[in-house]
Amino acid sequence: MRYLLIALFCLLPSLTFAAVAKDIAEDPVIEMRMMHLAEKVRCLVCQSEPVSTSHSEWSHDVRNIMLQKMKEGATDQQILDMLVARFGKSVLYDPPVDDETAPLWVAPFVMLFIGGGLLFYQLKKRRVNDVALTPQDEQRAAELLNETSSKDPQA
Repeated sequence: MRYLLIALFCLLPSLTFAAVAKDIAEDPVIEMRMMHLAEKVRCLVCQSEPVSTSHSEWSHDVRNIMLQKMKEGATDQQILDMLVARFGKSVLYDPPVDDETAPLWVAPFVMLFIGGGLLFYQLKKRRVNDVALTPQDEQRAAELLNETSSKDPQA
């Protein structure tokens, strides 16, 4: 029984069938152009994946729309503009800098400036004043240092 299970597990990989990836477009030039453009578009279902690699139905529909528009003769910019008009600027991985998206582009630098200012303020506030030691404290410190160095075999 044990050997039968081992044999079945060894034969298991041969029972799987890998499907051949189908081209989306008949023309390889349009296929490459469409995949390059799909890298610039964010899947609104997955949020962190480009449309080119996402397996969601929404991404599949967007790729088909891109393919249809390319066959109709639309330029890449026209296709991106159409997608932005339908789904908003969040569909682009690299949104343009304009009045609406300027805060998103400026915010990291503002936060860095504020964080640097707070760090400088905290470090300046923590500055320790030099305190003069009394002669007794200096003698005690010297004794402690001499005692430690005399016990240290390397010194």
